[in-house]
Amino acid sequence: QMKKQCGQKLLIQMKTECVPCSLNLKTQCLAGYTKITNGTGIPDCRYYLEIKTHTLSFPGCRHHCVKEFEQPECCQGYWGPDCMGK
Repeated sequence: QMKKQCGQKLLIQMKTECVPCSLNLKTQCLAGYTKITNGTGIPDCRYYLEIKTHTLSFPGCRHHCVKEFEQPECCQGYWGPDCMGK
């Protein structure tokens, strides 16, 4: 029995919203994603606060998240939803 499915593993990365670092401890990734940063996350972003007529920007933190999923594909020489051969 030859393998007819040659799926590819895809890694999707996303970053959570930028928030004050002290608040970022509790930040969760979207459902299905795994957090790959610890603690308060990575201080590589800025968040904005609007105060009356001004918008102020502050250094903030965010988390990086990943999700792995299989993209099903047929091996060479096979095709269709059931990967039928010749």
